[in-house]
Amino acid sequence: MIQSLLIANRGEIACRIIRTARRLGIRTIAVYSDADANALHVRQADEAVHIGPSPVRESYLVGEKIIAAAKKTGAEAIHPGYGFLSENAEFAQAVIDAGIVWVGPNPSSITAMGLKDAAKTLMQNAGVPTTPGYLGEDQSPERLKAEADAIGYPVLIKAVAGGGGKGMRKVDAPEDFADALASCQREAVSSFGNAHVLLEKWVTNPRHIEVQVFGDTHGNVVHLFERDCSLQRRHQKVIEEAPAPGMDSDTREAICAAAVRAAKAVDYVGAGTIEFIADGSDGLRADRIWFMEMNTRLQVEHPVTEEITGQDLVEWQLRVASGEPLPRSQHDLSIKGWAMETRLYAEDPLKGFLPSIGSLDTFDLGQAYRIDTGVEEGADISPYYDPMIAKVIAWGADREEARRSLAETLANTAIWPLKTNAGFLVKALNHPDFVAARLDTGLIAREGDALMPPEWPSDAALADAARALMPANRLAGFRLNAPPRDSALFLVDGHATTVNWTGGEDLGRDVGEAYVLIAEDGQVWRMSDWRVSGGGAHGIADGAILSPMPGRIVAVAVAGGETVAKGQKLLTLEAMKMEHTLTAPFDGIVTELNAVEGAQVSEGTLLVQIVDEGGNP
Repeated sequence: MIQSLLIANRGEIACRIIRTARRLGIRTIAVYSDADANALHVRQADEAVHIGPSPVRESYLVGEKIIAAAKKTGAEAIHPGYGFLSENAEFAQAVIDAGIVWVGPNPSSITAMGLKDAAKTLMQNAGVPTTPGYLGEDQSPERLKAEADAIGYPVLIKAVAGGGGKGMRKVDAPEDFADALASCQREAVSSFGNAHVLLEKWVTNPRHIEVQVFGDTHGNVVHLFERDCSLQRRHQKVIEEAPAPGMDSDTREAICAAAVRAAKAVDYVGAGTIEFIADGSDGLRADRIWFMEMNTRLQVEHPVTEEITGQDLVEWQLRVASGEPLPRSQHDLSIKGWAMETRLYAEDPLKGFLPSIGSLDTFDLGQAYRIDTGVEEGADISPYYDPMIAKVIAWGADREEARRSLAETLANTAIWPLKTNAGFLVKALNHPDFVAARLDTGLIAREGDALMPPEWPSDAALADAARALMPANRLAGFRLNAPPRDSALFLVDGHATTVNWTGGEDLGRDVGEAYVLIAEDGQVWRMSDWRVSGGGAHGIADGAILSPMPGRIVAVAVAGGETVAKGQKLLTLEAMKMEHTLTAPFDGIVTELNAVEGAQVSEGTLLVQIVDEGGNP
């Protein structure tokens, strides 16, 4: 067995590899950039080596620095994880040439599967079913257009060196082909330096099915069954599950056997994934499932396979790289239960899924079945890397149990102040089509707004948070003879908000907590800085507008003495790289204005004071 291992990656996958290596008694070495100096994977490893500035092209993508770090620390092997250099055949060969064990497939296998057209031809020769299309060397627009006409529309143009949806265009009609081809080729050159494309028949009701394969240096190849990755957004996987819904035993046997043939065709060693496109318009059928491509590495979604098979795929990788045979034969492997995985990102679905960058001041994923993460509370989400916070995995005896468990976990997450896609994931998991396993890769694009999380907490959630902030039955001497309060003013994500409650309780004037987080269906808001209201036409809420958190004033929309209307924008505060709009809680007059554009303010600073026309705050 390998005794020391350098992990040429970062974040979640680096921590995942370290976990298995530690269990096997293997010494681990991490590499890190400037931005990752205090990262979790650096602290978990036995040793760590700095490899350069924060941009990946100056650190994690520089093979020479990684090999130098391995030599410096005496690492016996290098594990590339996924992404970065994991499918770079030149880097794999350089590792081997340096006398270091490469935890991955042979460079020749990576090369063979690296170009989609060559891989497709190879699969056809191996008897693996492939999508009807064109793979020719003649790349003239005239020939490509003629081939597309012959295939029949809609057709798919794909860059042969592509990935992640780049260099890919669907063409619905002949008159659209020329423009789509030119656009696809421009993007292919920009992203991959290769304008070569292939054509495929567009599958009307596509499902993304992939099979986990594993080979060793003794000629053994097995599969560990299939995963369904059909729920996608812009060609990026959102929710993965294993096994695939609706997969009968005969179809499973056929697709998994085809995957094994594909792996054997390139003398595959280590973990790999054969990806198929299925036409699900008439259920899953062996004659309607076609090879797409092979990923010559460990996949992001490998945990769902681990959970249904009871196998540790990283351990398999390390044993195979050490020259051992596969830990299990095909007849030893079986499926138990159902597993689902979601990718939790620091991004805001309500703002076009823009990344949310900053500090994870609160990071609570509750009672999740399994969490694979590379961050912890207090960590920073950097602008330099993918904003994935964690992979959240659930297992159940059946699909519904796994789905419900995963949805409940995400609904109860509490992450602040960064925005996440948890609310979006909850909506997707609970969508009727997903619940019923009516899956295809276009589901998210079709549903659009129906999957967007709520922009504001419910009245019930606001009332519950108010009770947490203002404990009931506290005496407030100056109001001893006043009627019981049934509303108060709060700041919720910087917005002055009057919250009403029922039940007759008189909530106290003293604040029980400095602030509370409202977590509802995966969305999180921060409530703080309440002021008691006291009745009257508009509830006469306290007009003191305080800064809800430390930040910088980026815009002031009112002036001293100005008359404002309820809900009118007063100013904008930038905090944690997010903008928060503070608004007027009622109609009134600005009697005090302390906000100055560009000024830094601390939490609780009085920014604006508003009184009603009668002079009441």
